[in-house]
Amino acid sequence: MRKLLDSWSTFESWLLDPSHTELSKPKLIARRILRIMYAVIRDLTNGQISLHAMSLVYTTILSIVPLLALSFSVLKAFNVQDQFTPMLASFFEPMGEKGLEIQQNILTFVDNIKVGVLGIVGFVLLFYTAISVVQKIERAFNTIWLAPQLRSIGNRFSQYLSVILVGPVLIVAAISVTASTMNSALIQSLTDIEPFGSLILILTKLMPFIMIIGAFTFFYAVMPNAKVKFRSALWGGIVGGTTWQASSLIFTAFVVNSTNYDAIYSGFAVGILLLIWLYMNWLILLMGSSIAFYHQHGNNITRSVNFEPSPVLLEKVGLEVMLRVAERFEQGAGPIPQTELEQRKFVPPALTRQVINKLLEAGLVIVAGADSDCLVPGKSTDQISVADILNALRLDKSLLATTLKFPSALDNLSDNFQTNIDKQFGQILLRDLINQQQ
Repeated sequence: MRKLLDSWSTFESWLLDPSHTELSKPKLIARRILRIMYAVIRDLTNGQISLHAMSLVYTTILSIVPLLALSFSVLKAFNVQDQFTPMLASFFEPMGEKGLEIQQNILTFVDNIKVGVLGIVGFVLLFYTAISVVQKIERAFNTIWLAPQLRSIGNRFSQYLSVILVGPVLIVAAISVTASTMNSALIQSLTDIEPFGSLILILTKLMPFIMIIGAFTFFYAVMPNAKVKFRSALWGGIVGGTTWQASSLIFTAFVVNSTNYDAIYSGFAVGILLLIWLYMNWLILLMGSSIAFYHQHGNNITRSVNFEPSPVLLEKVGLEVMLRVAERFEQGAGPIPQTELEQRKFVPPALTRQVINKLLEAGLVIVAGADSDCLVPGKSTDQISVADILNALRLDKSLLATTLKFPSALDNLSDNFQTNIDKQFGQILLRDLINQQQ
């Protein structure tokens, strides 16, 4: 047992601690994959992802009919609603006959909702219900991506509207274009020529799988209120889409052998299976988003989930951020993207973001760039001292340190410490650090 614990400790150190030796490329790739797997499994066992998945199951049950009603009302305007129905059928296909029953019931409910005759109040309530589910999905994704808040109201309205109304139209259009392309004269003539015929046959078989991966990738790239790299979203989409396909086969086998559920729960068996299937789908979707996050922010994989930086680390990271921002600006290379500052290995992006917020509040840096996602110095580098930076990082926003009463000896000690910082580091300018760095 002791040897097993020692082996695990050694493996964990190799996985999570900075490497002191140069690793070969295969080892680096294997280490990165294992680090992501470790972090995702840890998040799953901690229960945060599972909690969001269960919450979204409840929200889905309440809002699936209004959501589909709005989507189908747009599709009916283009007279393509019948092409969207097979997609709904494929989603419930793993549930077998029970899935077909659920699909028919949902479509019946959707048909009973006449968007045109609901009136203003009814339409507003229907629209709000549909919007709320997308907002809750964004909250779950933001939690995974450590995004500080939801989008602005304007961005929320436009992006949610595109997901609910424009999304289904684009999906149907993509299916139609794909089908027409595969049935074109050129493709049909190529099927008679090898190896093109075999390749087209394989592509036809893989097309549903590719579209699922594309849908997952799109979701991971759009939903979080954060800058998501396409490559990271694609990796999450590949793993998430593959897992979803595998889970569909497993769940189909589970439904086939679930005769005991029918015997025990009778008519409630359909509802129970639906809840399990929805939970699995949301869990897989959120797991894929977590993979995309750790692929993009591998430095967020640390030994401790709740990373508590020491004052020394906070000050060093703050000084380095300030130095990099000023150095880029002094060289005439323009503002530095905040995402670039967050790529410091083994420093969680949340810590860098916390440091940047402190520097922004002190006016030492200001936002720049077309999307306000870059930073430049807030003052000339010869007007910013190291003491200014340290004081910004040590600022007590609650003001408790100055308002609470402490023994005079402690107040004097704290004042002397602050005086020493101002005296020793007030003469060292940020430009001096840049010159030393060069």
